[in-house]
Amino acid sequence: MTLPTSDDPHENGPESTQADISSVLVEERSFPPPPTFAAAASLKAEDLAELHRRAAADPLGFWAELARAEIAWQRLFTQTIDESAAPNYRWFTDGALNVSYNCLDVHLAEHGHRTAIVFEGEPGDTRRLSYRELHAEVCRFANALKARGIGRGDRVVIYLPLVPEAVIAMQACARIGAIHSVVFGGFSAISLKDRIEDAGASCVITADGGWRGGQVVELKAAADKALAEGCVSVETVFVLRRTDAAVPMAPGRDVWWHDAVADQPAACDPEWVDAEHPLFLLYTSGSTGRPKGIQHSSAGYLLGAKVTTRWVFDLRHDDVFWCTADVGWITGHSYVAYGPLAVGATLVMYEGAPTFPAGDRLWEICARHGVTVFYTAPTAIRALMKLGDALPARHSLSKIRLLGSVGEPINPEAWMWYHRVIGGGRCPIVDTWWQTETGAIMIAPVPGVTTLKPGSCTQPLPGIFADIVDDHGRSVTTPGAGGYLVVRRPWPSMLRTIWGDNARYLETYWSKFQGHLYLAGDGAHRDADGCFWIMGRIDDVLNVAGHRLGTMEIESALVAHPRIAEAAVVGRAHEIKGESVFAFVVCRGERPTGEAAVALMRELRDWVALQLGAIAKPEDIRFADNLPKTRSGKIMRRLLRAIARGEPITSDISTLENPAIVEQLRSDV
Repeated sequence: MTLPTSDDPHENGPESTQADISSVLVEERSFPPPPTFAAAASLKAEDLAELHRRAAADPLGFWAELARAEIAWQRLFTQTIDESAAPNYRWFTDGALNVSYNCLDVHLAEHGHRTAIVFEGEPGDTRRLSYRELHAEVCRFANALKARGIGRGDRVVIYLPLVPEAVIAMQACARIGAIHSVVFGGFSAISLKDRIEDAGASCVITADGGWRGGQVVELKAAADKALAEGCVSVETVFVLRRTDAAVPMAPGRDVWWHDAVADQPAACDPEWVDAEHPLFLLYTSGSTGRPKGIQHSSAGYLLGAKVTTRWVFDLRHDDVFWCTADVGWITGHSYVAYGPLAVGATLVMYEGAPTFPAGDRLWEICARHGVTVFYTAPTAIRALMKLGDALPARHSLSKIRLLGSVGEPINPEAWMWYHRVIGGGRCPIVDTWWQTETGAIMIAPVPGVTTLKPGSCTQPLPGIFADIVDDHGRSVTTPGAGGYLVVRRPWPSMLRTIWGDNARYLETYWSKFQGHLYLAGDGAHRDADGCFWIMGRIDDVLNVAGHRLGTMEIESALVAHPRIAEAAVVGRAHEIKGESVFAFVVCRGERPTGEAAVALMRELRDWVALQLGAIAKPEDIRFADNLPKTRSGKIMRRLLRAIARGEPITSDISTLENPAIVEQLRSDV
């Protein structure tokens, strides 16, 4: 099985060159929907078939019908799409709406009493906000923003811990037509400064700090450092009191959140904006160069987030939905701040580290708050799997009825553990493929309908025309043969441009193929049932003795070994093979040393050869206590490449959960 190359999750890099990737991973297990789940699911097999039929027969009519049904318009659109400047597509262009109104006001009359947010801080403090209370808080802060002269089109950077005020700030910006740009609280002052300056933000919203791993993350200090080094556009800084740490306040510029909202009314009329009005910018680091400000619209983004929340997670009014992502990432935008609120769900927010003060913190929260739908990343699943089955067994997880995975392909071993230990063998798992750029889930199972395959995101959702093509843009139709993952038709929640750099938008996503095929940057193949299997990105492909190997498959084989909890594979220059496989692995239990390490290394090389073939055997294996991850759980593979190749580390490592791991990895190589 072969496929051409691709690049890096959620972030596209330089255009790829033609090559083939050998796919040697075989997974034959499958799991049909449990009959009890399928019987109760909102979307039945016949409903899904009808949605696909309508989308295929009339794609624009399909999206127009959904937009009319799902969005409360102040002015209904008459034009579904404007393709005159394609691939800068514009959807529902002459319509007007307000996103905050669609997430909050529409629920007040009948469901204002229902819980919108269940919050738990790392120290153990909790809050519950009803839709009526959340609406009031959003209106008060929206009025506070307006009192400082912030309004339609102004850019507001949000740099907060994962607390309800982060969602309140996002919704408040949407309410007044300001454009928010959330910066993950783990990013450094330099990264924050770059994003503030690129957006031309006039306002920053931060906190005295946040809690992480029992320590205070000094957000205000980082914000002050960023502002001291430039950011001349910033006129106002709102500061949330979260940790009670003493922080300096710049007179005239800085204002405490609680003071700003103290006298503001709990009502604020929504600012009606055009459908294409930018709702937010979200910066991705990209493979090279400066961060890219991915720009999303109001109506199209809201539609995608809302319908996919309903289709993929089967949310009901009695569900308690927990997406563990920070709102600094697209997952937290679509499936914390917007999608669940648009459908009137109850969502959980947790501020802190997933294993503080103990490794069962997430399972304790699930049990205590009655979580019914749980959505997290494969990196988190593997890290928790490493801690063993006993920790989740301490807590009743019987209320969980659906599990989800997001962020990267989930390896079958982790999928099976998630299904068996967390889901009790009874819960479907929705393995979702999508990107910052797509705005909403694109390929995923519909849990009451789709037969699941561990490691496969299965099939595109209705209205999403995904395909796999060769280097010339031709569809790859042979089952098991792979190629570039593309999307053949525009969809409403797609990115509109890169802020301030439309040429980069055109080059990054549209220049590879003729005919306006969106280049996702992932390689994939389809099996005989038409299910998609994501094989990794262009930067994650190794050229070993003329064979192109996807690192994801080698990592999956390593993690399938009973001694291994996590693995990350990179390439290292080899004078004969061109490149060799270099694996960093984390063991279950103690890290082996000496002869034990040598013996396990031999065993793992033989194991990979047995699983995938001799060509995929790692030349080098290094045992690590942990892998270098950001606080969001993303493995910093560029850092591992530098370590494996003996290159100087130039990446910003301030976002690492545990920066000390770098020295351990360097000393062992």
